[in-house]
Amino acid sequence: MQSLLDATLGSPHASGGVWPAKRSELLDWLMIETRDQRFIDNILVELCERLDAVHIPVARASLHLRIQHPQWRGARMLWRRGLAEAEIRTFEYGAEQTFEYLNSPLNDIYNGSNEVRCDLEDMSGNTPKYPVYDELRAEGLTDYIAWPIDHTLGKRHVVAFSTDKPGGFSDEHIAALLDLLPALALVSEIRLKNRFARTLLETYVGPHASEQILAGATTRGSGVTVGAAILICDLRHFTGISDAWPRDDVIELLNGYFDAMSEPIEKYGGEILKFMGDGLLAIFPLSNPEACTNLLRAISEADAAMAVLNAGHIREGRKPLGYGIGVHVGDVMYGNIGSRKRLDFTVIGPAVNIASRLETLTKVVKRPVLLSKAFVDLSGCESKLENLGSHALRGLDEEIGVFAFSGNCFTAEDALA
Repeated sequence: MQSLLDATLGSPHASGGVWPAKRSELLDWLMIETRDQRFIDNILVELCERLDAVHIPVARASLHLRIQHPQWRGARMLWRRGLAEAEIRTFEYGAEQTFEYLNSPLNDIYNGSNEVRCDLEDMSGNTPKYPVYDELRAEGLTDYIAWPIDHTLGKRHVVAFSTDKPGGFSDEHIAALLDLLPALALVSEIRLKNRFARTLLETYVGPHASEQILAGATTRGSGVTVGAAILICDLRHFTGISDAWPRDDVIELLNGYFDAMSEPIEKYGGEILKFMGDGLLAIFPLSNPEACTNLLRAISEADAAMAVLNAGHIREGRKPLGYGIGVHVGDVMYGNIGSRKRLDFTVIGPAVNIASRLETLTKVVKRPVLLSKAFVDLSGCESKLENLGSHALRGLDEEIGVFAFSGNCFTAEDALA
């Protein structure tokens, strides 16, 4: 097979006689020299540019990947001649049921076809009239071909190439592109698995903790001491709700509540370390001078989001949801804790315990958000808070100053000015 490729692509008629000499160079680049390139879209762009340099006339290429992500079902990386970067488009779950997908070459490949090709200059034959072909013809392209990129364990993805060369790809061009597919499959699988590892960690431990773990913090006890503003939140009356409501309704309720709380926290630079049943633990590292201000901004927006969520519950004849939040500031140990074989990347320390006790105190004083005097002093926002005096907290020898926070006192616009 290889001697046939070398013979055909070595002819001046095929590709200027340069492919056999460049084949090894291109494969070495793809397999070896890309080892420091983290992103497959960048590799796709350079691959197309290198193909063009050896007179294999690729004018457009796309890589279609089914990814493992909590929000996205897949991604498309699209390159056109002249683009320095690929265009990346993500697709939500359910995209595979849309007209766009079902009436596309991708559907054929994912359903088992090993090749889909269309002569864009002459579509009078039996080739399916997929809408994407009209888009390609409008761009002046003359030929389209798509193949599966098969990864391990039966995972299938798709790569597609198009040309604007009159007459389309020659047999020699097609053979050269096919020659690269095994290497492209290997290179893309490595990047996809690396991305999946990062996505998995980011999904379950957060972006900052995931960077620590990927950097080598994988042994028990490994970690650092950091200064942080700590937020602990708990949903009220969840036990009764979970006992009375159908399971799917309970899950939907929890997801809505966590969206309302989590999105503002992440927006303002907080890191959610864990969800604990109906509660969450988050930190705002003090390495950011705006950490305390950002925490209060996040609570303000979360309170507004909960109001919208509760308006929907009331319209449906349900009781509004309540919550309690405790906030403190201090040094915490940030790292791995657990058994020899099962670890949890989290924060521990007296400051975390005080935030937890403040969250519990919200039930007693009937205020949804309580902040320690230490946090208030650091944030400089005392004038906009209600001083509730000193309170005893379980496990502490001395009382601490406590302040109540009302979400409508703060907005992202005034930033506690």
